[in-house]
Amino acid sequence: MIAIGTRKRVMLAVSAALLVGSALAAGCSRQAVPAQIIEDISPQDAFTLIQENQNNPDFAIIDVRTPEEFAEGHLENATNIDFYSQTFRDKINQQDKDKTYLIYCRSGKRSASALEIMAELGFREAYNLLGGIIDWQAAGLPFTK
Repeated sequence: MIAIGTRKRVMLAVSAALLVGSALAAGCSRQAVPAQIIEDISPQDAFTLIQENQNNPDFAIIDVRTPEEFAEGHLENATNIDFYSQTFRDKINQQDKDKTYLIYCRSGKRSASALEIMAELGFREAYNLLGGIIDWQAAGLPFTK
């Protein structure tokens, strides 16, 4: 028969081994969650982002102005999703959350609010064009009519 002191030591060793094993197994089963990137960027940085992603199917530009504003001129390849529409949140939520997005509006206010919504909805990477299309045009950057 094992002495009481030895039995306690064996039980402690077995318990410790089980705890260490459980901790290691739990660590192995967790998947790394990519950090969310939600940022404001300058027109120049936005232009660079667009240039770097010209052929990237996982990059999209969203103009959150009204359809009338969009028709007056917009960034090339932009999709219009009207921030003032009652279905805005639903339409944004239908977008692929794993893509990278550049969003903008006229002055940057609506798109800043849209950026907050995208963060809440779990978008992985989204950038807001500071100063909107106004600052974009003032910087002499290209847009489409």
